[in-house]
Amino acid sequence: MISGATFEVDRKKARLTELEEAAAKEGFWDSPEKAESFLKERKPLETFLAKWTDIAKTLEDLHAYLELGDEAEDVSLAAEIERHAETLAERLDDMEMERMLGGENDDRNAIVTIHAGAGGTESQDWAEMLLRMYIRFADRSGFEVEMVERQEGEEAGIKSVTFLVSGDHAYGYLKAESGVHRLVRISPFDANKRRHTSFASVFVSPEIDEDVQIQINESDLKIDTLRSGGAGGQHVNKVESAVRITHGPSGVTVLCQQERSQHKNRAMAMKILRSKLYELEMRQRAEKAAEAHKSKKDIAWGSQIRSYVLAPYRMVKDHRTGHDTGNVDAVLDGDIIEFIRKYLLSASAGGEQRSA
Repeated sequence: MISGATFEVDRKKARLTELEEAAAKEGFWDSPEKAESFLKERKPLETFLAKWTDIAKTLEDLHAYLELGDEAEDVSLAAEIERHAETLAERLDDMEMERMLGGENDDRNAIVTIHAGAGGTESQDWAEMLLRMYIRFADRSGFEVEMVERQEGEEAGIKSVTFLVSGDHAYGYLKAESGVHRLVRISPFDANKRRHTSFASVFVSPEIDEDVQIQINESDLKIDTLRSGGAGGQHVNKVESAVRITHGPSGVTVLCQQERSQHKNRAMAMKILRSKLYELEMRQRAEKAAEAHKSKKDIAWGSQIRSYVLAPYRMVKDHRTGHDTGNVDAVLDGDIIEFIRKYLLSASAGGEQRSA
């Protein structure tokens, strides 16, 4: 039998019963706040328990086929048994992933920033490759991507980019990508075809709502307006609609240039600043994350969380979990879910998964 201890099935059943009993009391629905809180907590509990019931039914069917196969000594049932076993394994994997995405902000949208690191044009091209990888991952996952700012490189690629990823548990998934990513390849920009190492950093923070209180003093902000970057020619914005906000105490800088009006860009920049300051505060509350923040490493050698090697061999390896694959093309095309799964599993098992 499957143990429900890991998924706290009994606790969830008891909590759902408590909620339903409370909702049945006279006057409960007269309070909009209580009603909203009830509905918000009840839905995920009902969804989980429905999935658990489905898994239990699949397990019963599997047991029945196994017993029938033993009694009748019928090898023809092997295919049906294997199908039920595979279905059971897939559903348990899905539930395990959902369990690992139970952090306080895991269900929020994600704000992702990529910065090119050491390596000049090479790293700027690498940063753009990472951007494409995350856009393709978002497509695969049913997420939506909205560009906030993009700084083009001098010759190729991008210096930096910030974008919003919207969808079910977008932050819960993408928080696994925060860190330095290292690329080793034969340079397409080197006439001598030498091997180059490039770096780019990825920072992910949850998009927070207005109800989350973040103290920001206006006196701590430096707000600059500038012309939005573009491809040149008729696409160059002649008006200073882009907004850059620098938060003095933390050093966090946010640039927003995708909206046509300065007012909208400022509103979006403030929203992203609040989210980044919130993530920073959450990191500082966690001891290990705070230590990592205080000893923040350069975007260069020795600080990478994952390496993508295209030459002399082909492999992508996550240095936190040890997970690797030789299918580099698939990874760069957005197939990163197994790296995310391994990280979440490792972080959850080690008690290091951030609650932010």
